Amino acid sequence: MKRMIMMLLVSAAMTAPAMAATVTNKDADTQVLVVVEDGNRAEIALEPGSTETICPSGCFVTLPNGDRIALNGGEDVEIQGGSASVK
Repeated sequence: MKRMIMMLLVSAAMTAPAMAATVTNKDADTQVLVVVEDGNRAEIALEPGSTETICPSGCFVTLPNGDRIALNGGEDVEIQGGSASVK
């Protein structure tokens, strides 16, 4: 039984990065996002056409237009015209 529990925990830990959100900048300009995850604040600059993986354990993101969204992980976010659409 202990072995099965350990296998489940290891399996869950290995799949955690797959639950991260991806953000794609479809604008012609670099976009800067402010990401707050587990109380840590970071600014992420996305070049035109680039994609970043963020928020493996959920976070809040402030978009270039000032909107703030909560991400749980697993979302696909596209930035266009300074605003985002979450898929």
